[in-house]
Amino acid sequence: MKIGTAESRAGELSTGYVEATQLPTGGAEKIPVVVAEGVETGPTLWVVGAIHADETTSLAVAHDFVDWLNPDELAGRVVCVPNANPAGFRVNGRESYYHGDDPNRYFPAEDAGGARPRKVQELINRRLFDRITDSADAVVALHTSWVGSASYVIQPRVTHGDDRTEDEARALADELTDLTEAFGLPVVNQYSQSREISEGLHRSLSGAAVREAGIPAFTPELGGRYIVEDDARAYGVEGLKNVARTLEMVAESPRTDPQLEPPIPHPLKRSVHPHTDTAGVVQYRVREGDAVEKGDAVADILTPHGERKTTVRTEEDGYVLSRHEGATAYENDPLLDLAVPDDDPLVVPHESAE
Repeated sequence: MKIGTAESRAGELSTGYVEATQLPTGGAEKIPVVVAEGVETGPTLWVVGAIHADETTSLAVAHDFVDWLNPDELAGRVVCVPNANPAGFRVNGRESYYHGDDPNRYFPAEDAGGARPRKVQELINRRLFDRITDSADAVVALHTSWVGSASYVIQPRVTHGDDRTEDEARALADELTDLTEAFGLPVVNQYSQSREISEGLHRSLSGAAVREAGIPAFTPELGGRYIVEDDARAYGVEGLKNVARTLEMVAESPRTDPQLEPPIPHPLKRSVHPHTDTAGVVQYRVREGDAVEKGDAVADILTPHGERKTTVRTEEDGYVLSRHEGATAYENDPLLDLAVPDDDPLVVPHESAE
């Protein structure tokens, strides 16, 4: 396999760069890539980190996983992109600085619309996505969440329609579920499809890989951003090992006990809740991993002098994935990301974004 300047050979680990776009100052934007080519035939696993470049644990997990790989004992190949957003990485930022766009909302979608010219980030994502879909049998898009976040896995919903029958979608969902469960962290399904589209998450890497290309793909959220969290780093590396084991890329048997259990029964889905109807200083009463029940107080909103203005309560049962960053809130600001019971099916009819 040749990806950019990385040329893989059986039993070897090769490194190189994929040229993403030309820079106005001369030279090119280059995305680093590592290919571990096994000596036996097998699937191709893509591991992509730091699409949001301030999510540094994802970069560390990608590096550690590559260090663990032994091409002489590998069936198939692993293609690892430790840092998919070098422009953001240079400035320690979440987005690329080309136009300030979120790079994880610009992967291809058939119904994204073509009236406007594509911005450079969209062109970069298309070039990377084409390379991924040319070879990938599975994709893991490594992320982290807010500061002060639990570790968990986001599982995209699987659509059926013009490009995929319902039976084909269910088979894809079974493959996806095998991998997300093997990773060993609590699995949280994506929002409903309509909200996924409104948030642009159908054009995230994992969303587009499942929806557009029919490739099992998911997103581990490994703690919080800005610094490398050691526990989350360990979860991520072991999770990737479990994926490789489940795909029978290595001889080891996959582990059967999860690394972390959710504090409430699953299936679960993402929910951004509750919101505050009063502006002020936020004083949380819960933290990541805490189970909550409808009516529980989760935060107080204070005046600048420290007096309590109101208490915010949850209207949903669930558990706290993360508290939102910052000490202040405006009217109707969300306070928490929750995992809540999911009554929606994982396999759903395709809805158009148009």
